[in-house]
Amino acid sequence: MKPVLIAVTAAALLAGCASYESRIESSLTSVGVARPVAGCMAGQMVDRLSTDQLKRLARFAKGIDRREVERMSLRDIHKRFQAIGDPEIVEVVTRAGLGCTLMGA
Repeated sequence: MKPVLIAVTAAALLAGCASYESRIESSLTSVGVARPVAGCMAGQMVDRLSTDQLKRLARFAKGIDRREVERMSLRDIHKRFQAIGDPEIVEVVTRAGLGCTLMGA
């Protein structure tokens, strides 16, 4: 019975990650990030951030709309991310954004 429980738990966790990844990708594309870049970024964020950090990032993202982002400078965007209060989230999102954009993902 234990191996079955472990397999079910692992599958549920992996499904949760996939769900986060698709939601992150969708959120990024909704604010104007190109789909390939958004997919690349979402994958990196899911790999590098904890579930709690992903939940904080999701709550943060709910308050942002595309028109607002289009008017923001890079400095403004960075300041908004710093307001989350978690330097690791800021670092991961920044690195993912830069890396995926430069790679032309």
